[in-house]
Amino acid sequence: MKKISILAIGVIGLLASCNTGSDSEAAESDIAAATGFVQSALKGKYDRAADFMLHDSLNDERLDAVSRMQLSSDEKQGLWDASINIHSRKLINDSTSIIIYSNSFHKENHDTLKVVKIDGKWLVDFKYLFDHE
Repeated sequence: MKKISILAIGVIGLLASCNTGSDSEAAESDIAAATGFVQSALKGKYDRAADFMLHDSLNDERLDAVSRMQLSSDEKQGLWDASINIHSRKLINDSTSIIIYSNSFHKENHDTLKVVKIDGKWLVDFKYLFDHE
């Protein structure tokens, strides 16, 4: 579980560097939403990561839990400096995609995000990271 949580933090951090997350700069693609979410999390900017996330009670709860994780200063720096590697993108339909990625700090650990388009805005369904097969 700790490995998944650290990776989730990494994902969120990646997303921050790609987009500011404001409503006026909403992600226009599934890749932009995923990378914005991950980069924000990697950098510890969870409020910004939340701008790229589909809000429901489980997603909000999981992001809050990840934000409260205690990391060493070496882990924080490693995640801050990490880059994101997109390994695959599978379009399920015109409003859903699955993104498999890793970050350079934990390059051997591939994670999966589900990104959905709602009202013209791409959002990460964060719970999929924990619940998919």
